[in-house]
Amino acid sequence: MSPQARNKEEKIRCDACPVMCYIGDGKIGACDRYANLNGEIVRCDPLTVLDRAIKGGTAVRPFLGRDWHDGLNTDDLFVTAVGAGTTYPDYKPAPFLVQQSVQGADFVTVVTEAIFSYCGVKVKIDTDRHLGAEGAQICHNGEAVGLMITSEYGSQMMSLGGVDHLTGGSKAEGRVTCDVLLRLLNREAVDLSVEGGAEVVVQAGEAPIVNGVKEVRMRVGCGSATIGMFASQWNGLVDEVVVVDDHITGVVSEHQAGKVLGWPDTGIRIKGRRSTPGRYFQVAAPGPGWGGTDISDPLDILDPWRPEKGARAGLTMLMVSTTGEHAAFYRLDADLQPQPEPIPDPLQASVALIAQNCEPALCTVMFMGGAGGSLRSGVTQNPVKLTQAVQSGRARVSVGGADSYVWPGGGITLMTDVTKTPRGAFGMVPTPAIVAPLEFTISKDDYAALGGHTDEVRPVLDILQSGGIYARDSHVVSDEDQQE
Repeated sequence: MSPQARNKEEKIRCDACPVMCYIGDGKIGACDRYANLNGEIVRCDPLTVLDRAIKGGTAVRPFLGRDWHDGLNTDDLFVTAVGAGTTYPDYKPAPFLVQQSVQGADFVTVVTEAIFSYCGVKVKIDTDRHLGAEGAQICHNGEAVGLMITSEYGSQMMSLGGVDHLTGGSKAEGRVTCDVLLRLLNREAVDLSVEGGAEVVVQAGEAPIVNGVKEVRMRVGCGSATIGMFASQWNGLVDEVVVVDDHITGVVSEHQAGKVLGWPDTGIRIKGRRSTPGRYFQVAAPGPGWGGTDISDPLDILDPWRPEKGARAGLTMLMVSTTGEHAAFYRLDADLQPQPEPIPDPLQASVALIAQNCEPALCTVMFMGGAGGSLRSGVTQNPVKLTQAVQSGRARVSVGGADSYVWPGGGITLMTDVTKTPRGAFGMVPTPAIVAPLEFTISKDDYAALGGHTDEVRPVLDILQSGGIYARDSHVVSDEDQQE
């Protein structure tokens, strides 16, 4: 037999995903998740079990390879799908169907690592700076991976991934998108470029970096809200306050909060579109300057003052941004032109209070996927019954042990905060697609009623002691440990 034939015979085929790798002995497949160990396909990462009872930095409970004591309380243990293996091809039962009793009630948790083509991430970036226009394309290494979506209160939002980017474009686009998703889901930092906008470094649970500058805080509120919060503290210290904001710029003398306090008119005139009294839209274009606008000099948003409405020489004005990052103090001269002066200490204290009331700027990464299709066959022989059980609340869906929000309507469309999952919980297959740990927990009676694979159900202690089919080792972490 030739050396080539001998080498070919030493490889075995892995059917854990559609790629169907041939893997040599001691080698790992293209996904870095499955390997050939002495002629057997094994899952490389350990099966992860959460111990919800471990608190306050208590040592992690030892696992396989060590003695288990009689009378172990398994109520506190939760077998996650991290390291469990997949159902693919999905006609077969999930890798682990775990039975345990919790406070006298019998439950079944179905554990599988699901392959997601229909998935992505929603990213919330706490910043007052303009990152890009709604709908602007977001790229990584020159490939489109998502787009900017509607801004929320004090945050810019991104939608990344999705089946169109994973499978609907070029091979390069799919590979880059999958890589971006995987790194974000596993809490790594990713550089993103917004078309016509900013360069942003995003990492779950960390402050965003915008155009090379690390953000410190998100805004306390819009310009109008800032006036509502602090008008009483400015009253008697200054004649006018303008809170500059890309969305809603506030003017205290016109604002209802000022009127209630008896604030006199000042004759100020603001550029932009006037909404209700003291609230102005579109005072400037979006940008990285004051209050998320493109201005560096706040006086650019003012028109000439009106003496017939109260403008006078000596009138004082504080201009401040919604984060307190920018602030300036002015006094009108004889020609009613604002002249800069140092900010008086009492007003400086109010600016500091605005900053103090701003929350730390963070990036939030939410995994979003459609847990439908054939993976449900790993749970039940009648897949629609699983969907019905989830939508009715009889079955709980979690991702790596983390709670998920299931959208109403058809299917099982879920969303999970990745900082609540164990580190390294997500994987990929080079189809390309994301692999996410998925658990369905349901009462034992309900599981039987929906046509579950009851013959495959095993007690939790049996799972822990045997290590299951795919996992060579297992690993227990606490709720606190998984977030470190």
